Amino acid sequence: MAAAGSGPLVTLGYFLFQGFPGVNRELAGWRRRAAAIPDPRLREQALASLTLKKFHCQGGSVYAAWPRRHCRELLRAIVALQTISDYLDNLCDRAGILDEEAFRQLHLAVTDALIPGGAGHDYYAAYPYHRDGGYLRALVRACRESLAALPGYELVREEALYLADLYCRLQATKHTYPDRRRERLQVWLRPLLAQIPGRLYWWELAAATGSTLGIFALMALAARGEAQARDVAGVKAAYFPWIGGLHILLDYLIDQEEDRAGGDLNFCAFYRDGAEAGRRLNYFLQESLAAARNLPDPAFHLLVVRGLPAFYLSDGKAARREQLPARQAILRTAGPFSRNLYRLCRVLRRAGVV
Repeated sequence: MAAAGSGPLVTLGYFLFQGFPGVNRELAGWRRRAAAIPDPRLREQALASLTLKKFHCQGGSVYAAWPRRHCRELLRAIVALQTISDYLDNLCDRAGILDEEAFRQLHLAVTDALIPGGAGHDYYAAYPYHRDGGYLRALVRACRESLAALPGYELVREEALYLADLYCRLQATKHTYPDRRRERLQVWLRPLLAQIPGRLYWWELAAATGSTLGIFALMALAARGEAQARDVAGVKAAYFPWIGGLHILLDYLIDQEEDRAGGDLNFCAFYRDGAEAGRRLNYFLQESLAAARNLPDPAFHLLVVRGLPAFYLSDGKAARREQLPARQAILRTAGPFSRNLYRLCRVLRRAGVV
């Protein structure tokens, strides 16, 4: 498969000057829909997810910079799917509900969104609140319509659904009763762990299932329209477990203090100490860099990998004393380009762009 040949600075320029404004336009439309949700509890969580988790869509929009074609449709699909994920995460995490079956039913929206022309479900069938004015169905429909316009989507669909199934299983299981979730996660992940190359802890594999980046990478591959089966397999293997695991472990690394305060499950809390966390995240970073070098247009995926530490470690939460050794070790391994991106991210955060 021919590489796009675009350098990292060109990709960054698209990301900042076209991707971010595009995300803002998409989210403005969904914010209007969310504000009209009849049920006040669902409306509150939908609006909160759009405001507080906007950066998830911003980060995902980098994949719309890769194909150089069908960018509008790809961005629309990415924002719709990520908005579904963020909204459902709030419904599982912030509404005082602990019913695993209700969470499974809600998350059928994620897999339905990846099946253009497929049947729908009553996503709120087991959930106590359900009057959303068609908000969730509209998100599913927007993603489906956009994916149907991507020329290579049929080639990547099964692998995208595989990653989405893992994501949905994680979300339903990790949000259930605190005295059950660890054991249920371990029972689910044990057979999968045996199939993964490399020696991983169960919580590292759990983290890898929680990333949407592999799905976005497959969508972007579909937008390019010239992928072959080996390209699809390569992208999946690079993102799961390595790049996706790095993504979510970095997220958990900086959220440890607030998760402790809120009683939320945090996968980085299972490490013995900050030093071990730093070593293991460095391992994921090294594996991610090695995997990215073997992908179609490796420069793009290397930019993604080097951008992850820059983005997450530039958050003010990463400046706490206990985070410093891990932060320094990870940025050192990521290299000078990543450290420059880290400085750029700090500027963007101070300016309120992110």
